[in-house]
Amino acid sequence: MTRAWRRSRWLLPGLIGLFLCAGCGAKRVAPAPASGPPPEPVLIALLPDPDTHVTGRIRVSNHLGSIDLSTPNASVRATSTAAPGPMTTLTDDEVTRFFGEALAALPPPPRHFTLQFKFESDTLTDEAAAQVPEILAAVKALAVPEVVVIGHTDTMGDRKSNLALGLKRAEAVRGILVQAGLSPALVEVASHGEADLLVKTRDNTPEPRNRRVEITVR
Repeated sequence: MTRAWRRSRWLLPGLIGLFLCAGCGAKRVAPAPASGPPPEPVLIALLPDPDTHVTGRIRVSNHLGSIDLSTPNASVRATSTAAPGPMTTLTDDEVTRFFGEALAALPPPPRHFTLQFKFESDTLTDEAAAQVPEILAAVKALAVPEVVVIGHTDTMGDRKSNLALGLKRAEAVRGILVQAGLSPALVEVASHGEADLLVKTRDNTPEPRNRRVEITVR
């Protein structure tokens, strides 16, 4: 998720606000106060997602004009008395200076793990079982963790049976984690069956890499 950040010396001194950018959504600047000094500019910056490093797009607009931000660290200053612009690119030092405290307060990025299974079973491969301690350490490192476990299959058999097998695999991993000390309330399970193949294959094709459980720890 790309983040758009605003630093405003107009609303409150040193205020840093966080805005989640949506596609081509517009960020509007409030109208100027009826009296008093003119408002200082609002700095709005588009920063890459810290987990995926993907940069999306945001449109900053008011009644006088608009400008699109779509590149890493793109920024614009805007007030209610002029069209937003021009677009500039913040340096890494400027990003740290303006938004360092807010970035430091973000939760750590999610951790992702993939566990493989033996053919037509809910038994982990030896390599997958060896990852369990690392998963437990990732969960215990978070103050309020959430664990999502999703089971997958290859295309052997019919879709209904594979959906059930995927859920059985997810529940088997949940059982391993709970047995190792995690609270059952922390672990959510689901199944995609053969609907979300890691390796695209035809029907009734055995593919070990599709027989998996994907775990997200956040």
